[in-house]
Amino acid sequence: MPITLPETLPAFDVLRSEGVMVMSPDRAAQQDIRPLKIGLLNLMPKKIQTENQFARLIGATPLQIDLHLIRMSEHQTKNTAAEHMEAFYRPFQEVKDQKFDGLIITGAPIEHLPFEEVSYWDELCEVMDWTQTNVQSTFGVCWGGMALAWHFYRLPKHMLKAKAFGCFRHRNLAPASPYLRGFSDDFVLPVSRWTEMRQEDIDKAGLTTLLTSPETGPCMVDDPAHRAVYLINHLEYDSDTLKQEYDRDVANGTPINVPLNYYPDDNPARPPLNRWRSHAHLLYGNWINEIYQSTPYDIAQIGN
Repeated sequence: MPITLPETLPAFDVLRSEGVMVMSPDRAAQQDIRPLKIGLLNLMPKKIQTENQFARLIGATPLQIDLHLIRMSEHQTKNTAAEHMEAFYRPFQEVKDQKFDGLIITGAPIEHLPFEEVSYWDELCEVMDWTQTNVQSTFGVCWGGMALAWHFYRLPKHMLKAKAFGCFRHRNLAPASPYLRGFSDDFVLPVSRWTEMRQEDIDKAGLTTLLTSPETGPCMVDDPAHRAVYLINHLEYDSDTLKQEYDRDVANGTPINVPLNYYPDDNPARPPLNRWRSHAHLLYGNWINEIYQSTPYDIAQIGN
């Protein structure tokens, strides 16, 4: 089944060219199906790139997905055209009376700030509380996952001495988890962050770590009490996303190491290989399946 997107959204043509089934809202309305309503609270500067990445993954499942793009109400992005934001995004204050089967909260390049110093923190706290009454399942990615863990458990993020940057091997600690159905015991995953969550803090909060790396620490945490999962690394990344970040820092004169285990022979002159794509599709497909298995047919019953 397809993902429903406006035909004028850039992701519509990008995904269709890749073979992902996409459908316009008018055509979707003709089908006698209740699609899963998924919100994407996009906090990343490159909105269009992030839209493409997540739409690609959640649009590859057998279920019909109705994707809604959401932004913080007062925060104005500087990296995406105002026309794009006006055409495709709705501020949270306009959608907070609605119910959603799933919500993805993306990362944001503000790791160095204490959570409470983020300009939109108060509204994001409202969003996170709102998920408990209006969202069946919440997926926090990178800073978004850390923000949820801090809000619900005061689980701290710790600054790293150097950026964790590259592709690192991870271990599957919970093969029986429905989120990890089909996962290998050991696999490579992209990492790009200046902060970390620590296992002792996760244990103290009574949460369960699903994925971890000997080099970069906990990666994915299950929070069934809040119907949420936190993934602090980046399975959604495109093949060249780490390259874009590296090239940007080099061009800006920002000290940065070559991303580890990313380029063949660690040579930035060679094109990188994607070694995580299959696990990315597995994870988001499993998440969508869990939503489908648990969400009420009457979407108004979510949170009751």
